[in-house]
Amino acid sequence: MKVVRDTWLVMQHEGRLIIRSTPALALSLVQPIAYLVFFTPFLKAVMVNDGVTSYGDAYQIYVPGLFTAMGLFGGLFAGFGFLAMLRQGVIDRYRVTPITRTGLVLGRALTHVTVIVFTSVVIVIGAVILGLRVHIGDLVLAYLLMAMMVLLSVSVSYDVALLVRSETSLSNLVNTVAQPVSLLAGILIPISLAPLWIRDVALWNPFAWAANAMRALFTGHTGAPVVWQGALIVSTLAVLSIALTTRLFNHEIS
Repeated sequence: MKVVRDTWLVMQHEGRLIIRSTPALALSLVQPIAYLVFFTPFLKAVMVNDGVTSYGDAYQIYVPGLFTAMGLFGGLFAGFGFLAMLRQGVIDRYRVTPITRTGLVLGRALTHVTVIVFTSVVIVIGAVILGLRVHIGDLVLAYLLMAMMVLLSVSVSYDVALLVRSETSLSNLVNTVAQPVSLLAGILIPISLAPLWIRDVALWNPFAWAANAMRALFTGHTGAPVVWQGALIVSTLAVLSIALTTRLFNHEIS
């Protein structure tokens, strides 16, 4: 129970800081909404031979990809804030507090989850206005899957930040790794349209499994094997990565 309480306290503190920067949060919506409005017509035209005959069909394919991109990129950039915390001596102040290290890591990570999920809710509202149709139960499952993706990418970003201790190195690693990972996840166009060798490589990408699971949910195929397979893969990796982050963090402040 102490871990849960500490996690909640950290989330409250981080949440208040985010509320103070509401304009920045609003600006973060500009890019995904722009993609939602301007990219979907291209997708509809490209996939017309694959059964995409309306904007609603196109949104059922693209919005899950957008969710995956937000889960990947939004989480990977969390390490910069973590490095700032190290630079500002926040870690030193936590040495004398009774807050558990797991609660501190989870609290910060879940704050990122909350912000990104909130952003995705706004995007879905916009997509529904433009023609998206999705069952509410499937949408809730998609949000849970997205939350696990964010936890995974945030914890990976924290791990790298603790290992490299440099914003420049972290930026280079994120930009180098995130782009191919996102392409192999099929965030713009489903990976099923790619050549066979690319599909084989994508089998090693957990975000590709998550994107396929997300698209199955948005098209109403809740019972498809890829849904539980993607959820299991992403959830397992998220738990392992959080455990590694906590261990590295404990070493940092010991």
